[in-house]
Amino acid sequence: MSKRKRLSESLEDYLETILDLEHQQKVARVKDIADKLGVLRGTVSGTLKTLAEKNLIHYEPYSFITLTSNGARIAKEIRRRHKVIKDFLQNVLLMDDDKADENACRMEHAMDKEAIDRLVQFIDYIQYCPRTGEDWIEAFVNYFNRNEHQTEDCRQCLEDCVTRYRENRSLVSDK
Repeated sequence: MSKRKRLSESLEDYLETILDLEHQQKVARVKDIADKLGVLRGTVSGTLKTLAEKNLIHYEPYSFITLTSNGARIAKEIRRRHKVIKDFLQNVLLMDDDKADENACRMEHAMDKEAIDRLVQFIDYIQYCPRTGEDWIEAFVNYFNRNEHQTEDCRQCLEDCVTRYRENRSLVSDK
């Protein structure tokens, strides 16, 4: 939906909820959606009509609700964005589970696919680059906990990175 008009946060939440319900019980019902989102059934019915008009769900009043292939694609992308952001907030920025989930829910609607893909690349980079990796994340944890940078740790960290780099380079040249 990058070039076309984006869905509202509310519509995205409905698609994600329907996807979750389909995985749990094969179909969604108005009552289940209302319960999960904490809204009135009448509100759900109106929103489902909008999603059906956009060809994102199969919906007839008093029947089961399922996602169309396009609706499922969008819902899976929303779920992916949520998971990536939450993982970053928890594992890199060290937020607790509930706060990470809350913030990821808000952020998932604002970030597009390109931004999420870059975030995934960044996470991969800091986990696998010999100049970063677990040492880098551990250094951030220490900085976060003390709220100050320990410059004396930098020299040892740099020496460790150079050693790892040389070892990795020799492994590659031996092949």
